[in-house]
Amino acid sequence: MSEIITAAITGCVTLLGVLLSNRAAQAVTDEKLTELTREVREHNHFARRVPVVEEQIRGMDRRLEQLERGQRRQPIS
Repeated sequence: MSEIITAAITGCVTLLGVLLSNRAAQAVTDEKLTELTREVREHNHFARRVPVVEEQIRGMDRRLEQLERGQRRQPIS
């Protein structure tokens, strides 16, 4: 009879240990997921802005070329 009680207590303690361990692992996983979500949102923010910045740079390049062409045409005094 004592073997059965010992086995039952051991089983309960083991179950409790597994549940606590899984709870801690889940908390770590949730924290990592939260951080990853934040990083992905930050990346998406930059990914949306890069095409806008590229277009602005192309516009600046065109204006610079026009200015350079305009200066070449003017006679040097």
